[in-house]
Amino acid sequence: MENLTIYNSLTRKKELFKPITDGFIGMYVCGPTVYGDAHLGHAKSYTTFDVVVRYFRYLGYKVRYVQNITDVGHLTDDADSGEDKLAKQSRLERLEPMEVAEKYTNRYFEDMDALGLIRPDITPRASGHIPEQIAMIKTLIQKGHAYEANGNVYFSVQTNPDYGKLSGRKTEDAEAGTRVETASDKKHPSDFALWKAADDTHIMKWDSPWGIGYPGWHIECSAMSTKYLGKSFDIHGGGLENQFPHHECEIAQSECAHGKDHPFVRYWMHNNMVTLNGQKMGKSLGNAISLRQFYSGNHTLLTRKWNPMVIRFFLLQSHYRSTTDFSEEALAAAESGLKNLSGMIQELQDVEKTDADFDLDAFKKETEGSLNDDFNTALALASCFKAVKKLRQDRPKNLPDVLSFLKKILDDVLGVWSEPTTPENTGVTEGLMDLIIELRKEARASKNWAQADVIRDKLADMDIVLEDSPKGTTWKHKS
Repeated sequence: MENLTIYNSLTRKKELFKPITDGFIGMYVCGPTVYGDAHLGHAKSYTTFDVVVRYFRYLGYKVRYVQNITDVGHLTDDADSGEDKLAKQSRLERLEPMEVAEKYTNRYFEDMDALGLIRPDITPRASGHIPEQIAMIKTLIQKGHAYEANGNVYFSVQTNPDYGKLSGRKTEDAEAGTRVETASDKKHPSDFALWKAADDTHIMKWDSPWGIGYPGWHIECSAMSTKYLGKSFDIHGGGLENQFPHHECEIAQSECAHGKDHPFVRYWMHNNMVTLNGQKMGKSLGNAISLRQFYSGNHTLLTRKWNPMVIRFFLLQSHYRSTTDFSEEALAAAESGLKNLSGMIQELQDVEKTDADFDLDAFKKETEGSLNDDFNTALALASCFKAVKKLRQDRPKNLPDVLSFLKKILDDVLGVWSEPTTPENTGVTEGLMDLIIELRKEARASKNWAQADVIRDKLADMDIVLEDSPKGTTWKHKS
C-alpha cells in the first residue's frame, strides 16, 4: 500500500499516495451530462476510475465513490454562454427536461453495467442539490469572493490569487481568450457564473435570494462533492477536457468558501481522450460513436457489433493518461487477446501438474507494482499474459494458488475476466452434445463423410469445436 503513486495533475508529478484518513478514501468523479448516450470517451474515463476504486478495495481500503449526474446548468459552450444542454435536447425530442434526464441517466447506467463497472456508492443529481449550491454561493458573497448583478451571481476571480494553479492558465490568459459576447454585467471578463437569472422562457429554474434562476455548472460539483466527502477529500477525477475551466473553477470556489485550512482535493487525476483519426471523439464534435452503437454494430464507421468486455479490455491496454486512438482493427486485436487469455486460463483448469514451482511472489510483486505505478493497467495485463504462458509451459505444482491470484487481478481489479458460470440447462446441453456426437459417429461409421463434415462445420459456426482422439470425440467452446 505504501508504495502506490498517483500522477497529481495539481503538482504535475507522481506522488506517493497517502489518504487523509487512514484506511478510508473519498473519491469524486465528474459524471455525465445526461442529454445523450454515452460514447467511447465516457467509457475510457469511467473504466479508468472503476479500476482505481477496485484496486483500492483490493488493497483493503474502504472507498466512498461519488459520481454526479449533471441534469441542469451545463451550457452548450461549456462556460457561461449558450443554452442548457438538457433544455436544448428536450426541445429536439419534445420532452420535458427531466424526461430527457431520466431517459439518458437510465441508458447511461445500462451502458456502464454492460462494461462491468461497479456502480458509485452515491450518485447525486445537480437538480436535487439546489439548496446546497445556494448556501455555498451565499458563503462566497459573504466572504467577498462573489457578487450579484441583475439576478446573476459571479465568482470574482481577482479575489483568488491561486486561480489557475491546476491548469496553469492565469487570469490574463483567460481574459485574452474571452469571447466577444462576454456578459456585460461581469466586473472582470474571467469571472464565472455561480447563478444565472432565468427569463420566462427558461424551463429549469428555481427561486433564490437573487431571483428566479438556475445554478452554474461549476458550483454543482463543489456543493455535491463536499456534501458527501467533506471540505477536503482525497481524489477528484475526470476527463482532461474538464481541467479548465470546470475543475479550476471548482477549486477556486471551494477553497474560497471553506478557507485555506481546507484544501479542496489532495490528488487530481485526469484521463486523456479517445481519438478517431487523431481528432477528439465527443458528442459536441459530432464524431462520437455511442456505446449502444458499438454493442449493436449500428453505425456507419462499424462493420459489426462489439462485446462490451472487448471494449473494456481495449481501453485498459493503454495507460489512462495516454491518448487512445480508436479503430476496428485495434478492437479486433483486443478481442483476439481477450479470447486467447480466457482460453489459456480455461485450459489450465484441469492440466496434469508437474513438480515445477512458479514464483508467485515475484508475479504478485510485478503485477501490483504496475498498478501501484499510477494504475498502469497495460503493464499489469502484460504481466498476466506472461504468467499464463509460463504456466502453460511448466504446469507447476502451485498452479491453483497462481490461478487464484491471477483471477483476482483479472476479475476483481481489472474486471476483464470472470469464472464461467454453470447455466441451469447444462445437463440438457451435455445431453444434446452427446446425441450430436453419436449421430456424427454413426455417419462416419457408415462412411457418410459429407454428413459428418456438415455436423462439424455447423457446430464450428456456433463456436463449438469437436476434438477427435483414439479415446473418442469431445467438445469445447472455441476460445
